[in-house]
Amino acid sequence: METKTTETKPLRGRICLVAGATRGAGRAIAVQLGAAGATVYVTGRTTRERVSEVGRTTETIEETAELVTAAGGEGIAVPTDHLDPAQVRALIERIDRERGRLDVLVNDIWGGEHLIGETFDSRTWEIDLTDGLRMLELGVRSHVITSHLAVPLLIRHPGGLVVEVTDGTADYNGTRFRGNLFYDLAKSAPVRMAFGLGGELADHGGTAVCVTPGWLRSEQMLAGFGVTEENWRDAVEKVPGFAVSESPVYVGRALAALAADPDRARWNGRSTSSGALAKEYGFTDADGSRPDAWAFIVAGGTGEPDVNDYR
Repeated sequence: METKTTETKPLRGRICLVAGATRGAGRAIAVQLGAAGATVYVTGRTTRERVSEVGRTTETIEETAELVTAAGGEGIAVPTDHLDPAQVRALIERIDRERGRLDVLVNDIWGGEHLIGETFDSRTWEIDLTDGLRMLELGVRSHVITSHLAVPLLIRHPGGLVVEVTDGTADYNGTRFRGNLFYDLAKSAPVRMAFGLGGELADHGGTAVCVTPGWLRSEQMLAGFGVTEENWRDAVEKVPGFAVSESPVYVGRALAALAADPDRARWNGRSTSSGALAKEYGFTDADGSRPDAWAFIVAGGTGEPDVNDYR
C-alpha cells in the first residue's frame, strides 16, 4: 500500500513530545518525527552531565535533539524524570509557554532492562521486591503521570495523538505470560492505557494507540549480543530468530506515518506493531526490508516458520 501522503514534511508545524527519547525506540521515533518536519521535545534522565540508573553514558537526550534537528525538524532536549510530577508539570508548562499546543505525545518511558537480569523466568516471590516495584514505576507509573499532566494541553486542539510504546501486542500479551509478573504487568499496562485513553480522547477529537516494535536492535540489545548495527547478522548464527529483528528506524517510521495519517482515528484504542503499520503505510526498515517480528513469533508457537517469510 502506498503511503497516505506525498508531502515530504507532513508534520511541519506539529509539536511533539517523546518521553523517554534517550536511546532505542524513543530516539528513533523522535528523529523520524523530526525528519517529517516536526518540532520534537525529547526527554530522559541521561544527559551529558548526568547518567541515569541504566548506566549507559554513550546516549544522551542532547544528542537525540541534535539528531532530530539534523534530520530536518527542531529538537529540544529537556532533562526530565517522568516519575517526578513536578518535573513533568514544568515540562508541559514550558511546551505551553513556548508553543501553546501539543499535537503528539509518545510515552516511551522504560529503562528497566537492568532490573531483569537472570530473573526473567523467575517466580514472583523469587524476584527482589524492590526491583519488581521499580519496573512498575518505570513502565506504568511514569506513563500515568505523563499522560495525566500532558493530555490537557494535547486536547486543547482537535486531532491530538497519544502513542503508548510497549513490548508486545494486545493479542500476544493477552494470551502469554511475559516471563515474570512485574515485567508482564509493566508491558501489558500500556495496552490498557491506550484503550482507556482512546475512549476519553474520542470526545475531544483525539486518538490513543499502543505501538510495539518487533525484536528491536536497540543499543543495549546489540551490546548484549556483542555486535553492532553494521554486523548484527553475526548474532543470527547463535540465535537464528534474531534474523527477523529490526532497527529502531522501523518503529520511528511507523510513528511518523501514524502521526501524518489524517485518518489515524481509525486506530483509536487499538494495539498494533511496527510490522503491521509497515504493511498499512508502505514504509520499510533502514535496509529496505519489511520485518514482521510478532507474526513470526506467533507462528513459532505452532511450528517452525521460515524467517525469510517474515522479512
